Formats: sequence, C-alpha cells, structure tokens
Amino acid sequence: QVQLVESGGGLVQAGGSLRLSCAASGSIFSINAMGWYRQAPGKQRELVAAITSGGSTNYADSVKGRFTISRDNAKNTVYLQMNSLKPEDTAVYYCNAVSVRTYYSGTGEGVFGSWGQGTQVTVSS
Repeated sequence: QVQLVESGGGLVQAGGSLRLSCAASGSIFSINAMGWYRQAPGKQRELVAAITSGGSTNYADSVKGRFTISRDNAKNTVYLQMNSLKPEDTAVYYCNAVSVRTYYSGTGEGVFGSWGQGTQVTVSS
C-alpha cells in the first residue's frame, strides 16, 4: 500500500520560509519522479515542483527562484524548501509520484490516486 505523509507546514509572514517534508513508501520512491502539489481554496490542485530519481528538477513559473525541491533516497523523503513566501502561496501542499509526461509538461495528476493528508501553509501579509 502506497503511503505519503506530508509535514512541515505552518503559519508564516510574507517573506518568511518553511521546509516541507514528504515521507513516501520505499517501494515507490526509488523508481519514481516525485512532485509537490498545492491546492488553494476554490482552486484546482497544481504541480509546483518535481524531481526525478536522478535529481533533475522542474518548477512552476510562480515559484521558480523561491522554492527548491530535493530528495533523500536513503530516507525515502522529498523536501520542499520555500523561501520568500507570498500570501498567494497559501494552500494545502501534497506530494505524489509523477509520470514522465507530468514532469516535463508541468501539469497532470499524481501517479497514485490515494493522496496523503497534506500540510497546510498559510502566509500572512
């Protein structure tokens, strides 16, 4: 059974930083690209960052230069370092495996239909 457990969210002022973590089942982590998604109230879930098993990365334009995705294959964990946070970054953040098409296109649903509980990020102005 696939398990994805996100953590690290919180309330931060604009300009601040947070580091999110996602612990993934070992059986999926080593063979999949992983991505961070977010969903704001009333909006569709969107992919904000992705990383291949080899460490190549891709970012949505809205977060490029501010967010950094990384992974620790030994710990089956993917991270999202978020700097210079803006109120529009407020959302619930989720992780999931992503397909090759999703990685290169920057759009698409996660590989696994069962999502974790997510972690809330709230940025105050």
